[in-house]
Parts: sequence; structure tokens; C-alpha cells
Amino acid sequence: MSKYAKLGVDVEKKGIKHFQSLIENLYPTAFCVISQDPDFPDYVECMHTDGAGSKPIQSYLHWRETGDADWFKGLTQDVLAMNLDDVACVGVLSSPIFVDYVAVNPLKLPKQDVLKAFSDGFKECLDVLRKNGTAIRFAGGETADLPDQLRTLDVSGTIHAKAKKDEVITGAEIKEGDIIIGLRSGGKTKYEKEPNSGIMCNFITLARHCLMKKEYGSKYPEVRDPAGEDYYGRFSFDEFNNELGMTVGEAILSPTRLFTPVIQQILRRFRPYVKGLVHNTGGGQTKCLRLGENIHYVKDQLPNPDPIFRLIQRESGETWRNMYMGGNMGAGLEVVVDSEVAEDVLSIPEGFGLGAQIIGKCEKSREGNKLTIQSPFGKFRYT
Repeated sequence: MSKYAKLGVDVEKKGIKHFQSLIENLYPTAFCVISQDPDFPDYVECMHTDGAGSKPIQSYLHWRETGDADWFKGLTQDVLAMNLDDVACVGVLSSPIFVDYVAVNPLKLPKQDVLKAFSDGFKECLDVLRKNGTAIRFAGGETADLPDQLRTLDVSGTIHAKAKKDEVITGAEIKEGDIIIGLRSGGKTKYEKEPNSGIMCNFITLARHCLMKKEYGSKYPEVRDPAGEDYYGRFSFDEFNNELGMTVGEAILSPTRLFTPVIQQILRRFRPYVKGLVHNTGGGQTKCLRLGENIHYVKDQLPNPDPIFRLIQRESGETWRNMYMGGNMGAGLEVVVDSEVAEDVLSIPEGFGLGAQIIGKCEKSREGNKLTIQSPFGKFRYT
């Protein structure tokens, strides 16, 4: 069992199979579920929901230590990116509308301060997206006071958008010889204020437990399951780490990158050549397995993992095989394109100051989708 699984996280999400019979999906090989627009036969729609994972608990720890509610602001970018970038991966980006859901234990947190931080955070994110060509309507949401259900807080969101059928990225066109381009999750783009550790919204539970000092679990028992594993790290939340170039707490809280402005530019120029897009969130580098049919993804030129992943691996003792299955490991989003335009496509993220490189290729498979990762830490196969 992986270190991540021992903390109660199921990377493979085995239980979702029970919902498959209820879902009407026009394109089963696509990254997200796509539905027929009931009013317009030439249009489809996509509704997607996701959250910030256990990052709110790390924000809560920072707030308890500093009294500064601004530590909650970054969670809004996580929630927006986890939803918006997923629907962007199927090319469904017309008339996007977004709502949020915030659940709080008001006995532990100053609810009004938290909501003010979220409001400010959403405004900043929506402004950045608008300036970079993505206008999203914010339609409010829901707040819930749940003192008996939550130890701290949770935040999630839902997005809905439409597209013409001929604009959808279905994954069905992926073929042998196509090239996989990886967009970096870490570093700093031209539209970001601060460098990003690259962690996005996954591995947070493992990162918190293996990096944060045990004393936090005793000082604030609400940050962990009392029946589960305690924190066993050696770092303070505000301890600067030279390898990371930031404090350990800042690295854990680095918000998920907003890739949609880059995706939109790629689709505007190269739409006929783009075969698939993959947002490497839950499932990390194995997320591509849900895309296309009978494809063998070979990733043999992945970037070196960002320092946050190397730190998590050292401190937790997690195997490298499980690290690639749980985290994005430096490539937060992948673009599968026709080989003839691969080098040209790289110019788009470069224009945004976003690191990008060819990380692999597609081959045929006779056994359903499969993945081979050739890394400095070993060769790993996944199905």
C-alpha cells in the first residue's frame, strides 16, 4: 500500500464505477463527460465539479499560526483551475458560468473573514482570466455551517460551458505517432505574481503529514483524523527551504496553475492538430489513461520533478512509482498533437513564459490504454 493510501486517499477512485450506468456521455474517450445540448442539436455542454482537496486544512494551519485570513485566498484559484482547466481539456469553453460551495465549521473559523478572503481571491482570479482572454460569469454559490460534520473547512465549485460539436476534443483521434507535450506546473508565468511550487491540488494530504511538524497535530487536533496517522514531518509552516525557493508552507499552498489562457491560444492556432488534452490532477501522470482508446502512452522525456515532489518523496519514503501515480511531477497539463506541429505548438506556452517540452509519444496498444514512464528513478508501467 502506498503512503498516500495509508492516509485514506484512493488515487484510483475505485467507487466511481457505480455511477457509470447513470451517465450519458457523448464521447466516452474524452477527458470529461460531455452531454448533448437539449435545445440545440449542433451544440454540446459540459458541467464539471471539483474542489481544493485538503489544501484548506493547510490554509487553516497558517491562519491559526498567524491570524491572517489572506492565507485562504489562494484556494479560490485552486477551485477555479481544477474546474476550468478540466473543461478546457475537451474544448468546451463557450459561455462558462461558475458557482462555488463553501462549508465551514464556524466554531473553529471566523466565517466572515474566510468569505471575505474568498471573495477577494475569486475577484483576482477572474480579473486575470479576463485579461488573458477567458471571461467567466460568477453566479454566486452556497455556504454551509457544518460544525458537526467538518473539523475545519472545505471549498469546491462547479462550472458549466458549451461548445459546437465540431469544436470538442474527444480523444478519439489520438493515434500512433502523435506527440505528447507537457506544460510545467511549477515556475512563474507572465500572468502570475509569484513562483509556483508545482504541487497543484494533489498529494496535499501526504505533503501535510510528511512535511509539517508533529506538534501541529497536537496543537491543532482538528487538522488530522484522530484515528489516523499523525503528522511526522520536521518543518515549520514558515520555514524557508533553499531547495524550494520559498517556505515549506508556501510550497504546499501554491495554487493550481490556470492553464486555460494557454489552452485557448493553442486551440485557436492548432485546433485541427490537437488530439487530446490532459489535466494531471487526481491520478497524476496516469491521468492520460482515461483519454482515447487502445493507446500506449510512452513518456520518456518528462521534466525533472519539481523540488516539492523530491522533498515529499524523501520525507515520506513513498516509492517513485507511486509518486508518478499520485502527483503531476512537474508536468501539470499535457497536449497530444500531430507530430508535424509539435515544435510549433511549443511557441504558445513559451509566449506566456510557461515552461513546456515534448515529454513522449503515442503508440498502438492491443490491451486497452496503458502507460510507460521512463524516468531517472526507474521504468514504470500502468494500465
